[in-house]
Amino acid sequence: MTEKKPPSEFKDINEEVSDEWESETTTYDRIRHVISYTYSPVSADTVAEQALTTPKTARKHLNNLAQEGFVTATTGKNGGTLYHRSKESLVVEQAADILSHVSTEELIARIDEMKTQLSEYQKKYDVESPEALTIDQTNQLLSETGTEETEIDAETVRDWQTTRRNLAFANAALSIANAKRFVDGDKSSTDDGISV
Repeated sequence: MTEKKPPSEFKDINEEVSDEWESETTTYDRIRHVISYTYSPVSADTVAEQALTTPKTARKHLNNLAQEGFVTATTGKNGGTLYHRSKESLVVEQAADILSHVSTEELIARIDEMKTQLSEYQKKYDVESPEALTIDQTNQLLSETGTEETEIDAETVRDWQTTRRNLAFANAALSIANAKRFVDGDKSSTDDGISV
């Protein structure tokens, strides 16, 4: 029988990945990456730890990102500055993603379909929003005594909310597409007296 050699010492995979990430990226890139997925306010220290840098460096880059509108900076309970991804940058990112996959004509058609779907929900349930539907159905359920219970259709509420959110993103994408026309030099609908 042959003797088995003991395995060589295992390296910590997390350490290896961290070392590789640190050597292949800039500090700015790491901070931007970390804050891209930060939706609840956190300190510069927290970002620094995740981005493998110092709090001072993280704070400098986070403040620059806040000036650019990518990050929102707020004052925490103890007076320190907290950072998180700005909602505006998320909307712009989502809109840009939509525009990279859908033509303007197709986007307009989808917007019309979503508006129709939302209108049908409003007519069918005789309420303005999915939240109002939930409240209405809950009130009906609470007021009924001895009758068959009305069950809230969670899937319908979720679909209504999703359609409404998707319509908002689609409208943002369409607005950006229209604005880009003017930035790209299509001045056909601008006032002749205004130089662009």
